[in-house]
Amino acid sequence: MMQQTNSIIDELEDAVRNGSSAKRIETLRRVTDLFLDQGQRLSDDQVEVFDHVLSHLVTRVESRVRAELGDRLAPLDYAPAGVLERLAWDDEIAVAGKVLTESNRLSTPTLVEIAKAKGQDHLFAISGRADLPEVVTDVLVERGERKVIRRLAVNTTARFSEDGYGGMIAHAEADETLAESLGLRIDLPIKYLRDLLQRATEAVRARLATIAPPELQAEIKRILATITSKAAPPEPKRDFSLAEAAVKRMKGLNELNDAAIARFAETRRFDEVAAALGLLNNSAPTELMAKVLEGPRADLVLIPCKSAGLGWPTVERILCNRPAKYRIDEATLKLAGTDFAKLSPATAERTLRFWQLHDRIDK
Repeated sequence: MMQQTNSIIDELEDAVRNGSSAKRIETLRRVTDLFLDQGQRLSDDQVEVFDHVLSHLVTRVESRVRAELGDRLAPLDYAPAGVLERLAWDDEIAVAGKVLTESNRLSTPTLVEIAKAKGQDHLFAISGRADLPEVVTDVLVERGERKVIRRLAVNTTARFSEDGYGGMIAHAEADETLAESLGLRIDLPIKYLRDLLQRATEAVRARLATIAPPELQAEIKRILATITSKAAPPEPKRDFSLAEAAVKRMKGLNELNDAAIARFAETRRFDEVAAALGLLNNSAPTELMAKVLEGPRADLVLIPCKSAGLGWPTVERILCNRPAKYRIDEATLKLAGTDFAKLSPATAERTLRFWQLHDRIDK
């Protein structure tokens, strides 16, 4: 066996130094075939020889050949770890994907490093692995976008830390599909199930109460009964009538201009700012304008301001004084100025029409 391996190494050295691309591919496939045939009977030292051989070759072949190698080695418990790690780090997801999802030869520290460094396709592949430890899921929850988080939620063998569960619940607040998937996890601690159900829509609550496995149904119904009994009465609808009347009078007198709106912002009269933006945007709902002004995202404020024809100095006054939880910092304000200059009135108007049509703002 070792004589055969030594012969392969001699052939490898020749293929790497002098061979054509076709020769290197042929050699790689022959080495892989030999390993697949003999691998289970090899000692650790012999596997290390194959690892050395294959690691040399994968750096000199095209991505489709690397992908083929990854697909063949990923399911094997005895595959050489070094070449699999090299393939897992590959920028091409066609090469790395199956290795990241299936290979149990990748160490936890390697998975953490890849999850921190690579893009969403690599994170998606990792999120489908069996028995993901908490230290990996923490990174996926922090960096992953919707498709990653959804796949992680239905991975029944993935384990989560306290921070991981909290992050998943936060993601689920704006994603009914994710909320439903999390609610069906039998390993979700009760305190997180309660938090999930408190944030969930009525539609998600009803589905979970119906389709959850028996061991969860009783607990879900008990939590929902508690939530219902403690539900606070709805807040009275906010009254913008005085602010709306004031800005209408100002418009009739040709006084509803940038200077007036800037003064409203500086004196924190944001009912008037909201009413003015609504009036200048073809009578868009004042309530919708107030949600934008008071919401967590400064970038959304730019849209009705641009559509209303306000200048940047006025918008800057609004951003610096708006009733948000945190005061806008200099870097964010500078970026907002750049974005406002790039935003066209036509795009702002279309976006505002979309908001009105759907009667919501995505946060």
